[in-house]
Amino acid sequence: MPVIYIMDVEDTGKVGLPKDERRWPEAQSHLMAQSLGGLKLLTIAKGFDEDFDDLHLTRLRRFHIGPMYSNAFTMQAGPLREVLEAAKSPVGEDWAMVWTEEDLVAERVERVKSGWFGTVERQIFALDPFAAAGAEMGASRMQRSIIMPERPYQALAERNPAGFKDVRKFVVSDQGRVLSYR
Repeated sequence: MPVIYIMDVEDTGKVGLPKDERRWPEAQSHLMAQSLGGLKLLTIAKGFDEDFDDLHLTRLRRFHIGPMYSNAFTMQAGPLREVLEAAKSPVGEDWAMVWTEEDLVAERVERVKSGWFGTVERQIFALDPFAAAGAEMGASRMQRSIIMPERPYQALAERNPAGFKDVRKFVVSDQGRVLSYR
């Protein structure tokens, strides 16, 4: 499944990061080494913050795209299988795609000692205080979403399976327009 990372960074270096022949390759190499899906965003962000004194990560997002389900073309288990079966949609309208967005935001900056006489800024990242798993998941928030045609959405709404209450739902028409967001 594709994974997309988006990072917001403040650069206090003397040369802009994309034009810096030393830092840009180092930053790219560091990020490629940290782009494993199993790492927490907090782990990636703290490592980046500690390795680059003049690059300040203010936000890091990760999107897990998929899986895509289709009653006609894929095998799935659980409530989504039941929803797609109950919808009895024609081929091409019997699908659902899910994605997950993880978001980590810097809450504040602290100055810490560096070397004998210097200090550097270090980011303090916000973890969701209301989610017991906030610290465990290593993100400020996590949002699951699903997009599907109208018939499968109706079946989902009627069945109302456990685990879908906090999932953002998007409904798409047979012409490909997003009709609604719930």
